[in-house]
Amino acid sequence: MNSFSPDSALAAAFDSVLDARYSCRGYLPQAVPRETIDAILRAAQRTASWCNSQPWQVAVTSLEATERLRQAMATPEASADPSFDIAPPAEYRGVYRERRRECGFQLYDSVGIAHGDREASARQAQLNFGFFGAPHMALVTTEAVLGTYGVLDCGAYVSNFMLAARARGVASIAQAAIASRAKFLHRWFDIPDDRQVVCGISFGYEDPAHPANRFRTTRAAVGEASRWVD
Repeated sequence: MNSFSPDSALAAAFDSVLDARYSCRGYLPQAVPRETIDAILRAAQRTASWCNSQPWQVAVTSLEATERLRQAMATPEASADPSFDIAPPAEYRGVYRERRRECGFQLYDSVGIAHGDREASARQAQLNFGFFGAPHMALVTTEAVLGTYGVLDCGAYVSNFMLAARARGVASIAQAAIASRAKFLHRWFDIPDDRQVVCGISFGYEDPAHPANRFRTTRAAVGEASRWVD
């Protein structure tokens, strides 16, 4: 028997947080209070994982550390040897390519980049490595020997981190692009070789006036992603 009784207010609150979360690409400069960040970390730590292995380790930068890392990421050393610890998608095809393109065009339209302007789109892509001006960055790593399921567990952690942040008025964006500089990040954060960089999460208080924060991506209908089996 289910001992957890339905709670419409709890369900509504959860749905509200899901609806409010988005990928923020423009931040105000002030730091998030340490107690707020600690609360986000405590909430995300309750993420379910395979055999309760909890493979995630998270390095969180202060305002000052973020600025040092932002400057370091702009140096030739950081970009000299781009590589992922975890292989990125081989390609996007079909509906996945369409969704990716839609998101990209929405972003470009919001910041005034004309379709086909490769120089401007490259400049926009570089903003990933400045964390879009966020005052904090959380670098998520996994234990390499745990393989795919370790990465899957970390993905659940990333989602819960962002939802816990949004529930506390803090915006965020998960960034696979940061993981493309894994070798540099291993050195910067002194990450051992038996761990893999999954992604970064840039976070802080959103700048509501930033044009990149004015669009929202769409979601497929439930029927496109799920089916009943009787």
